[in-house]
Amino acid sequence: MLLGYNTNGFAHHDLGAALELLSEIGYRSVALTLDHALLNPYAEDPTGDIDRYRRLLSRLGLRSVIETGARFLLDPRTKHEPTLVSPRADQRARRVDFLCRSIDIAAALGSDCVSLWAGVLHDGASPATAWSRLTESLGPVLEHAERRGVVVGFEPEPGMVIDTLASFGRLKQHLPGDRLRLTLDVGHLHCQGELPISDWIAAFGSAIVNVHIEDMRAGVHEHLMFGQGEIDFPPVIAALAAAGYSGGLHVELSRHSHAAVDAARQAFAFLAPLVGTRRASAD
Repeated sequence: MLLGYNTNGFAHHDLGAALELLSEIGYRSVALTLDHALLNPYAEDPTGDIDRYRRLLSRLGLRSVIETGARFLLDPRTKHEPTLVSPRADQRARRVDFLCRSIDIAAALGSDCVSLWAGVLHDGASPATAWSRLTESLGPVLEHAERRGVVVGFEPEPGMVIDTLASFGRLKQHLPGDRLRLTLDVGHLHCQGELPISDWIAAFGSAIVNVHIEDMRAGVHEHLMFGQGEIDFPPVIAALAAAGYSGGLHVELSRHSHAAVDAARQAFAFLAPLVGTRRASAD
């Protein structure tokens, strides 16, 4: 496993500076949350930035994944909207277009996957309607991923149409194929009572392509610094190792950008002994 960090926890930093800092601390992977000022897929000409950061990632020895959870990139008024389950077809199409652009960026960077989620159902539609919207929207996304040779990591998210690993399992059965894989968020499992976490990792280990990690409390969807929640992490790391997971273990502390460097250092100091990682300066 490679310790990594999500750039949504470095919202006030230039991306280049953030990558340099994370590499100095000892991280070896980065989850790039596309946003207005970070590889914006709607920029007039994103090619130059993509080439620049591809070279920088290579120089720093950083693997990457692409994250698509920016809060207000698609709609300046409503967080995380539109989604794959929004009421109108044109809204869903806008999310699909964004995800396909994200896949193109992942292909250009050589990223391990594009991570995405379903969305919250706001209009009271029936479960059957929500399922239809989601699966029909995912179809062209997965087709585009197949064309570009990119893997999709689907993240179950509390409060969304696909919220648990059990519901992801049903989706995976409905949409077979190797392009649809799993972004596993350790805190989400604890929050929603999918315990013991190690058993769920064992059950879904072969599907995992991306991992988010943070501390959390039962029933409260709040990403916390390690030691501030209730999760027992050694069995989690051991289960991931037993499952043969070798990708990024990405710290997700999106509300810690005001203390980004200290938070990244603290998280690394907590996780490194568990995964056998040393600081870059000690290599």
